[in-house]
Amino acid sequence: MWSKVNISEWTARRKGTLSEVRQPVEDIINNVRNNGDSALFELTERFDKVKRDSIKVSREEIEKAYESVDPSLIEALKTSKKNIEAFHLMQRPSDMWLKEVCPGLTLGVKTTPLESVGAYIPGGRASYPSTVLMCTVPAKVAGVRKVVCCTPPPINPLTLVAADLAGVDEIYAVGGAQAIAAMALGTESVEPVQKIVGPGNVFVTTAKFMLKDTVEIDFPAGPSEIAILADETADPEFAAADIMAQAEHDPNAACILVTTSQKLADSVGSEIEKMLPLAQRKEIIEKSLNNAGYVVSDSLSDAIDSINEIAPEHLSIQVADPLSALNKIKHAGSIFVGRYAPVACGDYASGTNHVLPTAGYASTYSGLDVMHFMKRSSVQIIEREGLDRIGDTVETLSSAEGLFAHCNSVKIRRQN
Repeated sequence: MWSKVNISEWTARRKGTLSEVRQPVEDIINNVRNNGDSALFELTERFDKVKRDSIKVSREEIEKAYESVDPSLIEALKTSKKNIEAFHLMQRPSDMWLKEVCPGLTLGVKTTPLESVGAYIPGGRASYPSTVLMCTVPAKVAGVRKVVCCTPPPINPLTLVAADLAGVDEIYAVGGAQAIAAMALGTESVEPVQKIVGPGNVFVTTAKFMLKDTVEIDFPAGPSEIAILADETADPEFAAADIMAQAEHDPNAACILVTTSQKLADSVGSEIEKMLPLAQRKEIIEKSLNNAGYVVSDSLSDAIDSINEIAPEHLSIQVADPLSALNKIKHAGSIFVGRYAPVACGDYASGTNHVLPTAGYASTYSGLDVMHFMKRSSVQIIEREGLDRIGDTVETLSSAEGLFAHCNSVKIRRQN
């Protein structure tokens, strides 16, 4: 269960393939496209074994949810929301900046929020009210006018409370590929959105990719994963606890320890063996640990190279000089620095976002942030003096490209 792994093989397994479910997902999308709400009702009954009278969650359902949730949990959600809001407010750019780069030529950027965003919130094995906050609070910080959520029924009351606290405008009791299709294409009950964010299983991810010509999406976000970069100074009990925490997410979750110490790797394995019999989600963890293992590198530099090859969703740095190692990391979704920085803090309370690219996609994608909910327009204010400064360049290059009307649009202004 806990043994050495080959990084290239381990990484390749994380990619998986979406082609295996392409046909059933395409059938679901076409069903929703052609039949709207009736398809959503039928698919929800088939896959979730739930029969509902309405796709949209009513205000009455939300109020009942508040009644069934312990007040301490509501306070915890409020604290989490506050911290997520604070972190993402720091990311929010100014609405517009302008700078005169030379007399008569002022350049800048105008940033505006998207009009509507849909967030997919997984259900199934567990309830994820934290994911509601992570997907929707940044959208609200960005200024998105309409934020909606789709999540499979039956919906945990805590999820409904989280959505309400976050200011979600509409909640729909629909999951899977059909939820993605509904938000992308629209139905009688669900208005189409401009962008869909949020993690999901292979069916959800495939639907997002198949509909991305219709709706903007965030990035691939599949089964969760952690890589731990550790040297001989790391505490094996802490590292084992981090692996157990990640493994309990899902049978397909993956964990890898990259270390310079065989002794540490062996000790982490021993600690996992001690913790496993006592784990409340033992069955899931046991399956997930089939995707776990370790690598022993000759040097910390080699270990860091391995981490950059993996491009993990979560990276925990547990070495003697963590800041030095941090500076050399190129690819990771979210980085947790030091022995007292468990990934669970980022999942719930530190304020950073836990919706992150998985399966090596952190090499090219960033985790969810405010800019996923905004778009930028370049601005140029050009006065006569500025036009004269760049006019010759524009006329020369546009003529060379054979775009003579472009040239004339400049020339005619300079002659008057």
